[in-house]
Amino acid sequence: MTTRKNFTPSENISALVVPDMLNALAVIVPYFYDYPARKMRVIGITGTNGKTTTSYLLREIFTCAGFKVGLIGTIQNLIGAESFPVRNTTPNVIDLQKFFVEMLDKNVQAVVMEVSSHALAENRVAGVEFDTAIFTNLTQDHLDFHLTMDNYLRAKAKLFDAVSRKGRKQNKHAVINVDDAASTEILKHCLCEKITYGLKNPADLRGTEIQLGIRNLEFEIKSSFLPNSFSLNLHLTGIFNVYNVLAAVGAATAENIPPEIIKRALENFRSVPGRFERIFSTASFEVIVDYAHTPDGIKNVLETAAQIVKGKIITVFGCGGDRDNSKRAIMGKIASELSDTLIITSDNPRTEDPEKILDEIEIGIGKKNHERIADRRAAIFRAIELADAGDVILILGKGHETYQILNTGKIHFDDREVALEAIKKCWRDS
Repeated sequence: MTTRKNFTPSENISALVVPDMLNALAVIVPYFYDYPARKMRVIGITGTNGKTTTSYLLREIFTCAGFKVGLIGTIQNLIGAESFPVRNTTPNVIDLQKFFVEMLDKNVQAVVMEVSSHALAENRVAGVEFDTAIFTNLTQDHLDFHLTMDNYLRAKAKLFDAVSRKGRKQNKHAVINVDDAASTEILKHCLCEKITYGLKNPADLRGTEIQLGIRNLEFEIKSSFLPNSFSLNLHLTGIFNVYNVLAAVGAATAENIPPEIIKRALENFRSVPGRFERIFSTASFEVIVDYAHTPDGIKNVLETAAQIVKGKIITVFGCGGDRDNSKRAIMGKIASELSDTLIITSDNPRTEDPEKILDEIEIGIGKKNHERIADRRAAIFRAIELADAGDVILILGKGHETYQILNTGKIHFDDREVALEAIKKCWRDS
């Protein structure tokens, strides 16, 4: 980094020349704003998949418990019901501290926030005293930034170093998915109270008696520390949502919210935009839009569809441009193996040639039958044309996004809108 050795500030202005501006901001900004996160309960969620749904589940629980809640995440930032735009999953250190101050000024008592690996690596959450930290899972993503999975894991682990540090507040917890292989390393960083959850391995919270439907999910939670197990009947579906619910229950329990409030909140919860979101129509097949954009995310969604579908699984997906290209062939392989009909298309190609991205996806597909349609709108229309009664169409990758980023710029594009348009124009019985 270059500095101006002969820098002279204007009259009556003090200046401090530092070797690294980001590290300096990490120290100065929280101090300037008087550490607002110390005055609220702060729950941080990190992991490759599940952060957004878990954050919304926790927001519902805290709201049901009578808290005024702030939310910081991928889809939107919220203070109560008031929404604010999002640029990054976790804002930079200045914007984050300013937002904490605004939440404090509006009497927010609990903050639920997604904490990305980029934010942890870049120290954007400096000065935030976390009370509870959740680890959902670790699968391949963001290697364009982290370069290796070890680096990616080390970034995630920083959240648990943070929650383990002694601070101004009491009752610190880490909530860990012990079915994920990376949990072994994450647990080494948890020098605080721990709550584990899972379906396969011994855990403090376990999901059992799971029943999946296209529109609902029933299961029982058994616990080593709650007085009784309790059953849930939710407006969600998918094994991945069992994990998300267990994570939310663990964090809510750590924050001393009673089980009866947790149960009521979860059973009232409806959905998260773009997360296994069902598109309601008169068609006799189902259309699901999901943000799945990693190998594990696609696998989870397709395996869920296989458990509830009566007919074929028709999948439409692509991969983002200017991002980790090592996962493209892997995603193509998974999608081709778990779909009956596969259409590969564009996601957000950004500055890359969409056809080149499709070439790299096809490496994983090999000679298996599929269709290649670079125009995402045309690909969605084609999927609707191919559907029969009882089928499930999965449109993956963009979820809640209402735009597409091309090399010519950003355009309006919403998978949900396009799917409804296609049903109205193409489906013979609608």
